[in-house]
Amino acid sequence: MRILITGGAGFIGSALVRYLLSETTHEILNLDKLTYAGNLESLASIADSPRYQFVQADIADAATVNRTLSDFQPDAIMHLAAESHVDRSIDGPAAFIQTNIVGTYALLEATRTYWSGLNSSRQSSFRFHHISTDEVYGDLHGVNDLFTETTPYAPSSPYSASKAASDHLVRAWHRTYGLPVLITNCSNNYGPYHFPEKLIPLMILNALEGKPLPVYGNGQQIRDWLYVEDHARALFKVVSEGQVGETYNIGGHNEQKNLHVVETICSLLEELAPQKPSGVAFYRDLITYVKDRPGHDLRYAIDASKIERELGWVPEETFESGLRKTVQWYLNNLDWCRHVQDGSYQRERLGA
Repeated sequence: MRILITGGAGFIGSALVRYLLSETTHEILNLDKLTYAGNLESLASIADSPRYQFVQADIADAATVNRTLSDFQPDAIMHLAAESHVDRSIDGPAAFIQTNIVGTYALLEATRTYWSGLNSSRQSSFRFHHISTDEVYGDLHGVNDLFTETTPYAPSSPYSASKAASDHLVRAWHRTYGLPVLITNCSNNYGPYHFPEKLIPLMILNALEGKPLPVYGNGQQIRDWLYVEDHARALFKVVSEGQVGETYNIGGHNEQKNLHVVETICSLLEELAPQKPSGVAFYRDLITYVKDRPGHDLRYAIDASKIERELGWVPEETFESGLRKTVQWYLNNLDWCRHVQDGSYQRERLGA
């Protein structure tokens, strides 16, 4: 297949691009705007592949997207481009509305035009795969409740509301125009190349620098953690074998309280990086409780039985094995981290 991936320089997108180029024979075009979260250094290992192309563009730029579709002639589009940080959405929701809603609309319209021009055989095999989040469902109150594909939407933040809107647009383009779509809603991802504003890499890097490890509220918020390379495998399963019009929830079967995640990181660092910053006796001494953020959901948990039952996907990593790999990766790739922290990773974006 020829697969166009939007947002392929982001955390999940780059994992998907690396997976497809290393584990399949498909051709990949990565279309990414290269906002602050897009990092071409995350794709250095595959950048020279003859099966890989990169186009810097905004998904809302209709002219460029139309031209790219016409030139590349994709058999599938995997749409990951999105603003995705909850705290940023609280401070400045406009960018989330623009990219996640307006951008998805523009991409859907460009795709519909392209798809309508294909012959009947290519139309029937074409797929538009929209990658979303479990945060569209709001939060869970019962300790045994799980998000299923039919859970009503109840987003809490500007970020999750914008993703919910984009999900609805994708479904509407399927119902109204017949566009062959697939939707996946995933739990919290973690793993290599994660932007340092996110919980797990932030805690690892702050601990190594002897900085406070900020935990919202009492740290009892529960998330289901999914190793990003497991997610990449699941996404390929869905786009290549999923049923058109269906939604698949993707989870790691790894529910953990935020405080426990931070404490586990500290324990791993005691083992893997025993030489601590000056003045730090134990990494967990750096844990600092801070005021909870507005509208903070208490518990997310995914029922991923549908994708296991219908497509045979299950995560390969446990939380323990995945987190160990993640901590070790950051310890081995501090140069990548420094380039993000000092902004030098953006020089390629700026043409420097």
